[in-house]
Amino acid sequence: MAYSLRPVTLADAPAVTALLNEIDRIEIGRPETELHSVESELKHPEVDLEKDSWLVVEDGRPVAYGLLWDESGGERIDVDHYVLPDHQEAGELVFARMEARALARARGNGAERAVVHLHLNSEPTLDTALIERRGWSTVRRYHVLRRSLDPARDLPPRPPAGVRIRSCTAEADRHRAHELYQDSFAGHFDFQPRGYEQWLHDVGTDGLDWSLVWIASTADLGDVGMLLARDDREAMGWIRSIGVREPARGRGIGGFLLRHAFAAFAERGRDTVGLGVDTANATGAPLLYERNGLTVHYAVDTWETVLL
Repeated sequence: MAYSLRPVTLADAPAVTALLNEIDRIEIGRPETELHSVESELKHPEVDLEKDSWLVVEDGRPVAYGLLWDESGGERIDVDHYVLPDHQEAGELVFARMEARALARARGNGAERAVVHLHLNSEPTLDTALIERRGWSTVRRYHVLRRSLDPARDLPPRPPAGVRIRSCTAEADRHRAHELYQDSFAGHFDFQPRGYEQWLHDVGTDGLDWSLVWIASTADLGDVGMLLARDDREAMGWIRSIGVREPARGRGIGGFLLRHAFAAFAERGRDTVGLGVDTANATGAPLLYERNGLTVHYAVDTWETVLL
């Protein structure tokens, strides 16, 4: 096979989206990758496209794609990797370059090693034996969950006693949502602290409707929880983040925020809502989602390698 390997450009975003949706169809049964999401990833502030992206093309058709970014400023490096099932050799070409670049980025940060993470569908198009031979192994599993919506059933919930909720329509509330996110997720696996501007890019504010971002507060503790949702995916409404500060957990605030989002999406005419969860989450989130009717859509594994 005659493969051509080169960096990705922003002009490649539609072709990359088409490749990822072809892989979606194989892995989860339907396309769920949006062009705006790919464009946002290619514009990531920690990505130098010339050095941190790879596209393998055969006869003008993309068959493998990789992207690398560094949020930690230390040894932790993140990568994405996609390959069509009949083009494993192309996928390995990308891996060789990603690993070399990951180690260079980490050493450029002053670290002696690179700890690299990659998220893959639990039944990926990539032949995982290929990366196991390169020293990669799974360290975590996530579930993408979904739930059907019904405007007659999913009505705005009554808040727990003493709890109030407001949308983040004011700039000050957006800063507060960022603070609550950083606080409530600080103990989670793979969490990387992010400044406000970095966080804005991470959540993709270009297409974000701030009326779908809410803050919950209590009379005794003040602002204690946040939920950030998006309505720019064709497949379903999406809850990107939901977090409650530790002192306020166990008071029904997370469930209330969740049901509030269900009602908002149902009112907008959405028939499905989804979110992702770490199956080893220690805060009880998987059980919370199960109690509120969310079921597994597909699973994603975090793969890790340590490069010296």
